[in-house]
Amino acid sequence: MDRRCPLDDVLDVLRVRGSLSGYIRAHAPWGLTVPPVSGAAFHAVAVGGLWLRMPGRPARELLAGDLVLLPTGAEHIIASDPSAATRPWDRAAKAKALDASGEIVLKGTGRSTHVICAWYDYDHDVSHPLLSLLPRALVLSGHDAVETSPLQATLRLLRHELAAGAAGSATVIARLIDVLFVHVMREWITRQHDHGASWLGALRDPSIGRALTLMHSSPAAPWTLASLAREANVSRATLTRRFSALVGEAPLAYLTRWRMDLAARDLRETDHAVSAIAHRVGYASEFAFSRAFSRARGQPPGRYRTVARGRAATG
Repeated sequence: MDRRCPLDDVLDVLRVRGSLSGYIRAHAPWGLTVPPVSGAAFHAVAVGGLWLRMPGRPARELLAGDLVLLPTGAEHIIASDPSAATRPWDRAAKAKALDASGEIVLKGTGRSTHVICAWYDYDHDVSHPLLSLLPRALVLSGHDAVETSPLQATLRLLRHELAAGAAGSATVIARLIDVLFVHVMREWITRQHDHGASWLGALRDPSIGRALTLMHSSPAAPWTLASLAREANVSRATLTRRFSALVGEAPLAYLTRWRMDLAARDLRETDHAVSAIAHRVGYASEFAFSRAFSRARGQPPGRYRTVARGRAATG
């Protein structure tokens, strides 16, 4: 049985794709209002420092080596100080501030700050707890990081490619930004302690992490609450309580939604018959699968496939 980490499966289904949105060289005073995006926003401070401001939350200072991921792309401000005036960071503003090297230059007379900015898009048909249960702003401090960690090593490589501008740099930068997302997730798992419900935190729990791994390794297996609890070496009540607290839903509800995510991917990306897809995700009959899929996605599998492919062809 394949026992790769469930994180691999989720990232594969989510189809997370990153791109560089800008490399900022700013001198205080400066401030940018970043509008909401449909994916996730990311900033890493390479030099100097900035303040992150979000509605309803206290401003937070980020220093060199710190980074922030905003999983739902919430509107926010990055600025030289907690009260600095801001301007919109839209396409026109970025184009106006670009210099000959492609960097975004914000002129001033104060402290210099360099920021790597990226955004991540993902399959919005998938509503996995990986993204929905992360904090609105996931901040990782460089002060707490090991200098030789893969995350810090990837950031150093990214800064090097941005500065070098060598042949093939655009391709390397795009790949590094994708790798960066994985390392941010890994680092969050490592540093996670008690931050409430978190799918990533659930992977650290021996029993719940095992239950997740089993469901991801064999989604078509006839899992029951009793069989999952037995494999995880806990009682059914304990499994239900701990799983719901960490993952945000009951074990079998999670299994059903995960099966529907896998089925939806196959419907969009393959020509497999609906009956074959039903079998691949644990349903003995196409009728039972179609009913479950319609409840989860609001339309039967065949209709979903037609609509999804039409949207892809025109989008």
